[in-house]
Amino acid sequence: MTSYTSWAYVPTSTQKAIKPAWMDFDLGATTGSLLPYGNGRSYGDSCLNSSGLVIDSKSLNRFISFDTEQGILRCEAGTMFADILQFIVPTGWFLPVTPGTKYVTLGGAIANDVHGKNHHHDGTIGRHIRCFELLRSDGKSLICSPKENTDFFAATIGGLGLTGFISWAEIQLIKIPSPFMSVETTVFHGLEEFQTLSEQANTNHRYSVAWLDCASSGKDFARGLFMVGDHANSDKEEKERVLEPKISVPFNLPKQMINKYSVKAFNTLYFNKNRLNEGKIIYQHYDSFFYPLDGIGNWNRIYGSQGFYQYQFVVPSSQLSVMEQALNKIVASGLGSFLAVLKEFGDLPSPGMLSFPSPGLCLALDFANRGETTLALLQQLDQLVINAGGKVYPAKDVRMPQAAFQSYYPNYEEFEAYIDPRFISDFWRRVSEKKS
Repeated sequence: MTSYTSWAYVPTSTQKAIKPAWMDFDLGATTGSLLPYGNGRSYGDSCLNSSGLVIDSKSLNRFISFDTEQGILRCEAGTMFADILQFIVPTGWFLPVTPGTKYVTLGGAIANDVHGKNHHHDGTIGRHIRCFELLRSDGKSLICSPKENTDFFAATIGGLGLTGFISWAEIQLIKIPSPFMSVETTVFHGLEEFQTLSEQANTNHRYSVAWLDCASSGKDFARGLFMVGDHANSDKEEKERVLEPKISVPFNLPKQMINKYSVKAFNTLYFNKNRLNEGKIIYQHYDSFFYPLDGIGNWNRIYGSQGFYQYQFVVPSSQLSVMEQALNKIVASGLGSFLAVLKEFGDLPSPGMLSFPSPGLCLALDFANRGETTLALLQQLDQLVINAGGKVYPAKDVRMPQAAFQSYYPNYEEFEAYIDPRFISDFWRRVSEKKS
């Protein structure tokens, strides 16, 4: 038995796993329920199947083909973004979309239809997937693309691994002039000021994101740091490098270390330190810009063995007051997050049926697991999001009620028609009628 867990340590699932050694393995040779498992960087239970098997895909990490002229890469689904970047950046190409960690697999990125700081410009990863092979438990192999098996293509992108197993995928990359980013930071006070900055930046910059102080009140309420970035024509003579963890958290920290005082102190320190860069154009390596937390090995241990909840939601841009109400509740609870990420999604549609991003304001936060106290806050946030016509990200969820999921994703019944009969996750057992 191997212990498979989500990145947030809530919950831990000890279960059996298949570890295929080649691309075309036989799903029919197995029994029981199945679920693909990438690198376990989902924060909730969408990557867990405690009553069956997970298919550990990390050994399926071979590059199949790379057109260096067109920037078209085909590789096995277990290939990590970190390895892809190490391979393509020296040739002048980059991932079209990347989340905040490079330690995710290509298959996992597709299954969660990941988004990044450039959603307003490039949409989700699903818009850049040219095709993939989907293995079904009945032995069928489907080549899915925007022109072939289009229904399974749409269901699998953002489909949480429930439609079958992606063995390989082909992705369209973007051309870059160097490994460096041109980055500028602006201080803002209040969500209206953030929204104004976001509207301006989304016209002029490929990447934009904000850090939001969600622990301070009074005159410091909703203050933050707004960052924009673009791939730079840098003349810096620095060899291509891969950011490995500079420091590592060696063990789970005591839960007493995470409290309203330490969170507020960190938020104040982070704000004051980074505001010194306001108005300056700084050249950063792509690692530092896209993956700052990857520089801290096992950073999830900061929250202790009890783990944490990540809560990421989006509400329409017109519902700015709802975002303010949510932030007020978070500040008042004293459960504020160390790193709250605020972003305004654009209107580029994803091909995925259950894709999370939609036009509006998106906030992602981490909350230390304080049992019922934390759950009560998340339930309050759920109600705000539902009333505003927003939704919560399944990849970050471990406690979403069935009624909430069906409100967020009203097309779930259409999606169910494409679920493989043997594929299921702990998440899907909770939010659907299927309990097997």
